[in-house]
Amino acid sequence: MPAQFDLAKLSVRQFAERFRSEMIPLSSTISYFCASVPMTEDDLKEYLEEPVAALPPAIAAALPKISILLVPYLERSNGKSNGAKESVHGQEPAGDYVSIEKPPESRISTSTQLKLGEETVLAFALKGQEVAEYHYRFYHLLASVLGETWSEDVETRYSRLVREELSAEAHGEVDEPSWRLKQGLRRSKNGSATAMAARAFRSYAQQSFIDTLTLYLHGICCDIDVDTGPRQLPSRFLRKRLLALEELFPPPQGYAVFPEQLEPERSTG
Repeated sequence: MPAQFDLAKLSVRQFAERFRSEMIPLSSTISYFCASVPMTEDDLKEYLEEPVAALPPAIAAALPKISILLVPYLERSNGKSNGAKESVHGQEPAGDYVSIEKPPESRISTSTQLKLGEETVLAFALKGQEVAEYHYRFYHLLASVLGETWSEDVETRYSRLVREELSAEAHGEVDEPSWRLKQGLRRSKNGSATAMAARAFRSYAQQSFIDTLTLYLHGICCDIDVDTGPRQLPSRFLRKRLLALEELFPPPQGYAVFPEQLEPERSTG
């Protein structure tokens, strides 16, 4: 870790402002600063270079300026959870703090995002976190950034897909946030005003897009398994979503979406 950093009183925003000039470019729009354990060349590839290289060109072009902060720990300033799996449409938390010491379990946060002018800051706690979980959180926050400003064409196409699923009474979702919104949408069908139902559907569709895009991006970069269970969207509907995303955001050359598209010698983790 860089020497003599007093992180005890720095919020993520203050930390990002303090080290803004020391960000290291990864691409024309993405840069990073590491204040966690020293990173070897292999660490740099695993945590940053490979995940960024796997981004579809259309997504890389659509992203705003992104600054990635890799820190030892993140500590919440209140009791609300704002980890990757709890973020909803990029809502900024009340204030996470960077910490060199492990916070109490009830206050641990694994990732967060905020706006700093025209720049989007993504902060990740690395200590005690598996690389696979970090990759999920990395792509989830990027998907959240995209989902907040999805284009009319993307929204129309994806919304059509989920409307077809609802008409077919397709059970399940990709992740917990969209699952909860889907259940709320179903409960609100009876007796809801048209405008309220439309807002509920859009919120669900947007979160479903974020969760599915997370899976899509994660799957391009890494060999992952989709969890099975009663809350999981059936594979035929999930595959249709991924095919739609593949058309909208083709993977970079040399990367594939489905296992059968992989060359025999290609394997990533």
